[in-house]
Amino acid sequence: MFLTARTPVLVALGVVPVIALSVAGGDPWLVAAAWIALCVILALTDAAAAPGARQVTVERTIPRRVLLGQNVATTVRLRNGGRRRIRGVVRDAWQPTAGAPATRYTVDIPPGESRAVTVPLLPRRRGELRSAFVALRTRGPLGLAGRQSRLDAPGALRVLPPFTSRRHLPSRLARLRELDGSTSVQVRGQGTEFDSLREYVRGDDVRSIDWRATARSSHTMIRTWRPERDRHVVIVIDTGRTAAARVGDGVRLDAAMEAALLLSALASRAGDHVHLVMFDRTTRARVTRVDGPGLLPALVDAMAPVEPQLIDTDWDAAFAHVRTLTSRPSLVVLLTAQDAVDASRGFLGSLPAVTARAHVLVGTVTDEPLPSVERPDATDVYREAAAERTAREAARVASAVARAGAEAITDTPESLPPRIADRYLALKAAGRL
Repeated sequence: MFLTARTPVLVALGVVPVIALSVAGGDPWLVAAAWIALCVILALTDAAAAPGARQVTVERTIPRRVLLGQNVATTVRLRNGGRRRIRGVVRDAWQPTAGAPATRYTVDIPPGESRAVTVPLLPRRRGELRSAFVALRTRGPLGLAGRQSRLDAPGALRVLPPFTSRRHLPSRLARLRELDGSTSVQVRGQGTEFDSLREYVRGDDVRSIDWRATARSSHTMIRTWRPERDRHVVIVIDTGRTAAARVGDGVRLDAAMEAALLLSALASRAGDHVHLVMFDRTTRARVTRVDGPGLLPALVDAMAPVEPQLIDTDWDAAFAHVRTLTSRPSLVVLLTAQDAVDASRGFLGSLPAVTARAHVLVGTVTDEPLPSVERPDATDVYREAAAERTAREAARVASAVARAGAEAITDTPESLPPRIADRYLALKAAGRL
């Protein structure tokens, strides 16, 4: 049961008879009690006369997926299967991070008909968003009170990573086409593929001359090369406790996802095979043997429900899982937060097992540099000292990563994805991938 705004108005109107009877010499307390009792009886009667919600059925229309921060419209359709007209308000019970407005929608449903209510959402959190029920309030004939019912109507919406680093993709694809032969570029080195033959021009490397083709032709012919295709790129995202640290407007895990998506889109266009694993002590998500246009949808769908776990990552198990993805990885990208010397010992001890078999990049997200303060107080001094100590430890870890045979890349959440993509292109251009 619930009371409408008319009920307190009706109670307030009792002031008139109370004042009139008190002037006439009556007992105002007795009149006030009688008036309140009358209002209570009217409200209870009105609530009892309100139509029930047993005959109301709910149908939902919800998109299966939406990007984080993107507006989406959902529809709730109420069908009145009873014989009485239903007048009232309805509210959809989405969780707060779904961004649903705190609005109660007025409905008027004749018998045997249905009405649709559009509920806009603006998701503020990645993952699975759910609504378990719809709350329906039906008013009585007098409009003083009514019944409130819960109508079970489960619905779910998967919120995907936003992939904001997509804006860097066109420029990197242009460089990839240049490497791939759309522009006249000659790449020579170990691990490159033969592309075509062309006439020798001054300045070409004489080591590229194809003597057999030259003997069959009247001109000196040289071989041109292009970066190899069909390589295997393995991306490992650390979902342990360090991934839960806040960096910028989000957590480190979100920035790692952006870097993985940009690199995957680029590698897929280059003809390479991409494998993804999100791991701490167990596999949280895995995508493998998916190529072409279906790769990015599979990646964002697998990433969406994954959250950081407040446990240390088992790197021996993680690298053992990498070996199950492919027997010949060409590039392994580890997206983790290795910036503390003591916490990185297990990672550094396990790293040589991977660097012996593939080229390894270790990507770490870091905070923006602290702005300079003209007149620092004690808090600013301690903050700068902590930042300086963190930077020194991160540099020591990066040096240890290099000694283990890997390559460390550290940058802000906005800059890390394009830097990793640029390094991938550089390895392609050098014939090392």
